[in-house]
Amino acid sequence: MKSYQLTTDKNSARFQQILSDKIRNGFIVIEKNDKLPYVVLSKERKQIDSSLQLTLVFATLGLWSIVWLYLIIRLSKKKEILVAVDEDGNVFEEKCLSK
Repeated sequence: MKSYQLTTDKNSARFQQILSDKIRNGFIVIEKNDKLPYVVLSKERKQIDSSLQLTLVFATLGLWSIVWLYLIIRLSKKKEILVAVDEDGNVFEEKCLSK
């Protein structure tokens, strides 16, 4: 069985930088593997203040409803992402499939 390692210090630094950026943005580590360098991160969905949104819809004569719909679609989902290093040493990030 082939073991994968971070090929250079540059890739390792980039991997750590991406992780620290995601953690700073509210993601938490769910799973981590150092042999095959990858980390699964999760971010809980945010609650939207509906009373404030409804007030803004009335104040803007309905135009804010477009923004409100966007916020509902974008923020009300739980997000899970995978940050990993492939066989060539390239750092990548992709969305995980929801359960």
